Amino acid sequence: MPELPEVETTVRGLARFLDGERITRVQLNRPNLRRPFPPDLVQVMTGATVTHLSRRAKYGLLHLDRGSAMIFHLGMSGRWRIDPEEADKHDHLVIETADHQFALCDPRRFGSVDLIGEDALDTWPQFASLGPEPLGPQLTPEHLKDALKGKTQSIKLCLLDQRIIAGLGNIYVCEALWRAGIHPRKAGGKVTKPQLARLVPAIKDVLETSIKDGGSSLRDYAQPDGELGYFATRFDVYGRTGEPCRRDDGGAIRRIAQGGRSTWYCTKCQK
Repeated sequence: MPELPEVETTVRGLARFLDGERITRVQLNRPNLRRPFPPDLVQVMTGATVTHLSRRAKYGLLHLDRGSAMIFHLGMSGRWRIDPEEADKHDHLVIETADHQFALCDPRRFGSVDLIGEDALDTWPQFASLGPEPLGPQLTPEHLKDALKGKTQSIKLCLLDQRIIAGLGNIYVCEALWRAGIHPRKAGGKVTKPQLARLVPAIKDVLETSIKDGGSSLRDYAQPDGELGYFATRFDVYGRTGEPCRRDDGGAIRRIAQGGRSTWYCTKCQK
């Protein structure tokens, strides 16, 4: 599933072509993705101007001058194609401006598109309970200390809880815990202040590095221009079962299952 860096990369790629542009045509090629398209999507978006684009957690937002925002989630296999040379049978939503065409391609149809009023974004159910953005100033060691207080659940699963931090996914939690030297099975409430002081910058650094690299491009994901991100070539633990730790500390990368997901960590340096 595209994670936060992939969504951020997508939003930035779309912004290069959509920011400030007037939408001339909107076409729906099916009635739904994971859930039905908003019934007034075509009417509201046609003729509207995109004032800016943003991201919240793993959602991308196109803000319109009509007081609404189109919110998209890429699901498992979704991506935007800009000026595609040929139509794809999985292009379920097509948006056009005077100069460009944008096709939302989603073969598995686990993505979603919503249309929400700007004044209702904070109370929209999918946003209302989200924690702070990991790249924002609200994510601090103090926030994590308070949010993790008394938690017996593993720190790995705590970090995947969107109420604690918005938008973190499996890949980047594994990578951040390795950078911070924290064992993924350690209870969230037992993580020490020095460890939290390492964890916050580790989270920010791994996300910023991946965004700079254009994302991880696992399976179906690609940037809007079709280029593949290459952060996957820099994974320190994710998917490296049995390989030596990059810290050259004598440890090896081990895979375990937590909450139905795979976790990778170093047997030596993560405590």
